[in-house]
Amino acid sequence: MATSPCSSSGGGSGSSSPGAGLGAEAALEIRTRSVEQTLVPLVSQITTLINHKDKPKRSDKTLQAIQRVGQAVNLAVERFVTVGEAIANENRELKEEMSIACTEAKRAGETIAQLTDVANLDHPESDGRITIFTDKTGVVKAARLLLSSVTKVLVLADRVVIKQIIASRNKVLATMEQLEKVSSFQEFVQIFSQFGNEMVEFAHLTGDRQNDLKDEKKKARMAAARAVLEKCTMMLLTASKTCLRHPDCESARLNKEGVFHRMRLALEQVIEIITDSRPSGENEMVPICIYASIKVFKNKVEGLRENLYVISQENLSAMLDLILEHTEDFTDSAYTSHEHRERILEQSKQAKMELEQLVSVWMQAQSQKTKDITEDLEIAILKTCQCMNELKRELHHAATSLAADLLRYHADHMVLKALKITGMEGNLEAVAEYTCKLSEQKEQLVETCRLLRHVSGTEPLEITCIHAEDTFQVTGPQIISAAETLTLHPSSKIAKENLDVFCEAWESQLSDMSMLLREINDVFEGRRGEKRAYLSLPRPGILQFVDILSVVGAPKLNTILQMWPPQSALPKEGNDHFESSCSFPFDSQKHNANLKALKPVKLDSEEQAKLGKLGLELHFLTSDVDSETEKWEDQENEIVRYGQSISSMAHTMYLFTRGEGLLKTTQDLFHQAEVFATESIKLASVLTAFSNQLEDDHKPLLLLEIDKLIPVCQQLQITAKNTVQGKSATFTKVDTCIRKTKGVMTILSQVLPLSCKLLRKCGTGNGWLRSPRPWRQNRLQRNTNDDSMEGKTDAFGIKSLEHHVTNLTFLESK
Repeated sequence: MATSPCSSSGGGSGSSSPGAGLGAEAALEIRTRSVEQTLVPLVSQITTLINHKDKPKRSDKTLQAIQRVGQAVNLAVERFVTVGEAIANENRELKEEMSIACTEAKRAGETIAQLTDVANLDHPESDGRITIFTDKTGVVKAARLLLSSVTKVLVLADRVVIKQIIASRNKVLATMEQLEKVSSFQEFVQIFSQFGNEMVEFAHLTGDRQNDLKDEKKKARMAAARAVLEKCTMMLLTASKTCLRHPDCESARLNKEGVFHRMRLALEQVIEIITDSRPSGENEMVPICIYASIKVFKNKVEGLRENLYVISQENLSAMLDLILEHTEDFTDSAYTSHEHRERILEQSKQAKMELEQLVSVWMQAQSQKTKDITEDLEIAILKTCQCMNELKRELHHAATSLAADLLRYHADHMVLKALKITGMEGNLEAVAEYTCKLSEQKEQLVETCRLLRHVSGTEPLEITCIHAEDTFQVTGPQIISAAETLTLHPSSKIAKENLDVFCEAWESQLSDMSMLLREINDVFEGRRGEKRAYLSLPRPGILQFVDILSVVGAPKLNTILQMWPPQSALPKEGNDHFESSCSFPFDSQKHNANLKALKPVKLDSEEQAKLGKLGLELHFLTSDVDSETEKWEDQENEIVRYGQSISSMAHTMYLFTRGEGLLKTTQDLFHQAEVFATESIKLASVLTAFSNQLEDDHKPLLLLEIDKLIPVCQQLQITAKNTVQGKSATFTKVDTCIRKTKGVMTILSQVLPLSCKLLRKCGTGNGWLRSPRPWRQNRLQRNTNDDSMEGKTDAFGIKSLEHHVTNLTFLESK
């Protein structure tokens, strides 16, 4: 079987199709989760067919059930093939390959239906046994052919998605070239309006692709690239305006060129990720991470228990030497404290001694040619691994304590504030002084990000550290050039606005670094578990376009106004759901391979401002609540666990205002709001039980907060259950739900620190608490309009393939 079509969708090693158990032909590497999940029901059905056990007697009811499964598979394949052929007709370059794959799938489906037809079972075997199939080998072959051909169709269809993203990138690049050459404000506003629409489309396509990727490293790189594009869009606007206002200013020109260059690199990175390629065929250089090296080293050492010859003495020594060489990044750093440097050096010395002892015992065991591991060797292995764990801990403390200190020290952003003030005064000498301080701050942060990369613990977090390092490295000089421009033109409002935007980007990255530090600590302490979505990588959206509108204020940009919130968060006339686009090319209604731009509803500026402002306020409250829950020593306390789950739900509602996350329609939002209110009422009950144990002056304060919480939750429940129709009523209901949710989170941010304080004072135990049911069990249940073949289950409880194909929109990211 030709596997070339799968190259466009082949993921990293270890990702394989669900059909791997049915033979090598079905074991195709798959890059996206939508393709994989589409294959799952088909694999289940045919596995049910071919794994049946032949029995002397088989009831007519069972035979009929088997026949229905075979017919269901065939019918689903026919519908599937119809969509595949439509894709082939709209994409000529795929027509030949797609047609062959569709033909194979259709033939295999028909074969399965024929071999499971009860009418063909009238002639029992000569030994009197009744079997389900006249030719079980034929069914297995047909199943393998069906899986491979369906997978090829899906993989080829996936090329269409890649093609759409590339085409969208090309449009963005072409418009960027026009923006670079504009010479008047009028021309700039007109072209930037077009650029905004194109960036919205690109953000949708890449966001869907990011959520669909299976490879976590690629997902992280995509998130980083999209974060760059989001932040740079605002920078591009103000830097270009500054250049137009001050065309002879060299620092303004450099500022603008830097933004364009960074955006082009980010656009190229997106294409590299989706096509799994590197420019000029070069290999990706992956920086060395000490954590990963220590893990490999320990695995080799522990492998000596099973095989004394698993690695040579020279290779093991070389591995340790490489690890200790990279610890010099810590010991040579000017920002590592003297205490940490001494402890790292001491642990490095100890590691060498332990390895020497291990090698001595190891060589002795080899000379004795014994099969059983000796006690001395076991002790040497344990001591060596323990020493490496201690070294790992010292490196972690050195990096994270440095990062925490820097974030605290720069939390007031005094250097940025001073640059703005001295720039507006036109004080060249003072600006030069503060730019030197900012350069020093940049070097500190860059160095800290490099050290954090070594101790990040996971590959996605390692990529986030690299992204943070690059951002500080680039944004620092851009702030300096923007400050120089303002100093040369102190009365220029545009130059001041430009400096403000770059300073905001710096502050935003510091905030991201703070969340990154929390995640690294969580991984190190084994508390990663079911992480809240916003604690991972930057989650870019289209929110910056609201800021663009407020800055430009030009009628020409009305098209961008119409495009925010994104299409997945726009109310539709006469229907109370928000339209959303799917990253997968199948559409059961239109049989259209191309993603069609949904016509957005025109929200007025007031509605936009309300939704955007509410969403951000809710986001800040979830961060506050999470910060409070992390202060509790007992993370299993029921109050904490309810607080975490409630905050998680609130965050999904915040993401909805940005057109992201698990909630795709307003109905999803209302269902989530109802569950949110229910869980909050349960928390109120737990808090009441807790207050009954208190004998403290602060008890009335807790009861007061509980009394506030219950009415707000009840109001939210009523709002979520109310039926509305039309755009205006739907928007009002969304607005009210977000406001009530925000009210609950405000109370929660007060309740958590108060409860923690009271718990410490009274020393109440944890025995009275019970574990709450995770909110994920209460997740929204999506209702779909299904016909007789879609949504129903057959005798084996397996949904048809067509049902899964038409519901790919509802795939949820991990």
